[in-house]
Amino acid sequence: MSATNGYSFFGAVEKSFDKAANFTKWDPGILEQIKACNSIYSMRFPVRMDDGRIEVIEAYRVQHSHHKTPCKGGIRFAAEVNQDEVMALASLMTYKCAIVNVPFGGGKGGIKINPKKYSVYELEKITRRYTAELVKKNFIGPGTDVPAPDYGTGEREMAWIVDTYMGLRPGEIDALGCVTGKPVTQGGVRGRREATGLGIFYGVREVCNMPEIMDRVGLPIGIAGKKVIVQGLGNVGYHAAKFFQQAGAKIIALAEYEGAIRNDDGLDVDAVFEHRKTSGSILNFAGAQNFAKNLDALEYDCDILIPAALENVINGENAPRVKAKIIGEGANGPLTPEADEVFVKKGTIVIPDMYLNAGGVTVSYFEWLKNLSHVRYGRMEKRFTENMNAHIISQIEELTGKQVSEREHQFIVHGPEEVDLVHSGLEETMITATREIIDEWKRNPQIPDMRTAAYVVAINKVGTSYAELGIFP
Repeated sequence: MSATNGYSFFGAVEKSFDKAANFTKWDPGILEQIKACNSIYSMRFPVRMDDGRIEVIEAYRVQHSHHKTPCKGGIRFAAEVNQDEVMALASLMTYKCAIVNVPFGGGKGGIKINPKKYSVYELEKITRRYTAELVKKNFIGPGTDVPAPDYGTGEREMAWIVDTYMGLRPGEIDALGCVTGKPVTQGGVRGRREATGLGIFYGVREVCNMPEIMDRVGLPIGIAGKKVIVQGLGNVGYHAAKFFQQAGAKIIALAEYEGAIRNDDGLDVDAVFEHRKTSGSILNFAGAQNFAKNLDALEYDCDILIPAALENVINGENAPRVKAKIIGEGANGPLTPEADEVFVKKGTIVIPDMYLNAGGVTVSYFEWLKNLSHVRYGRMEKRFTENMNAHIISQIEELTGKQVSEREHQFIVHGPEEVDLVHSGLEETMITATREIIDEWKRNPQIPDMRTAAYVVAINKVGTSYAELGIFP
């Protein structure tokens, strides 16, 4: 949503950047270079539809920063796609990758269509033609620009992209690395599907484990027992809610575009998901009450709010009524700058989107590395680890004369599968990034909020890259 009531999404990102730049020591010229979008590809191409008519498709690919290559960022299919939105999302990808120490520049793509209005065959033709256009202009490739899924796209579309790319670039040995978020059978990585939701959980959990932050908002340490509301039951929101529930939190409300429901004793996320699949709506779920409007859920009393749906859902108008102590931005840009100002005054902790939803790009990075190395994670060490652990247990049992229970034996012996290593890498990434941001915030008490601290961390890392590259003669 790039322009609502004259509101620019890219302008909002620039505003946040400028606020953070005041807390850095970089030359204004370097700051301008970091902020600017390096390359913008706006395209129009014709596609013949199933009924024989020809439709001209509007699409974009933006490479925000080349301080590291390749560029990285998803492709979204949505009727609202426009250049301002794609530029904003590309710039957020630059800062996101810097914060979580993923060595990519930011990129983003978008096709201005409502995918629900097209047949699978039409979507395939549009996706393949878009890929061909990117190949023509060198806007895709394992060392140049690596797309991924985003709103309205998924594994299917990524499989079409990699197949088209390989057809146009025969013999390129690392061609599978031209796109991430692929099906596992097509070079994808296990753990990618739940990555963004799991990353949100890890990031919020780390904040909740910090005594000084919990003292500030007046909550006990840890996730267990916390009242959580999640907006959005798509891939990101569903997995985030599920991981919070597994950790002992109570999911007291869920919201989707068709409505919102609540139960103060907690909702079973999987049961709600199944109810929606069968009935087409989360409303009227057994044991839950419906909210009058879906956005009312954002203002319901809770400890943690996870807006994981659309941009700009919390603004200067409704922010004063939001009661959550901690807001974890699962979506891109769910809060406006005006909302940020309200929450600073209220003392609400906002964990910013620019790193909190970086689980997707982090695991995409792991997938890209897998494609370049041409070997599955865990293949080399799994059996060695299991054999070594089994030997250690047998030695301990022999020395002590006691037997480890079968359940514990299986747990200790277990060698890491690919998904175990991916989750472990993601957990390490989110914990490290959270601590870096909080440390920056502590170092400079003038920094008003966590978002600004995150931007400061990102600007410093990107600025250091530019300075070390020596590109400013």
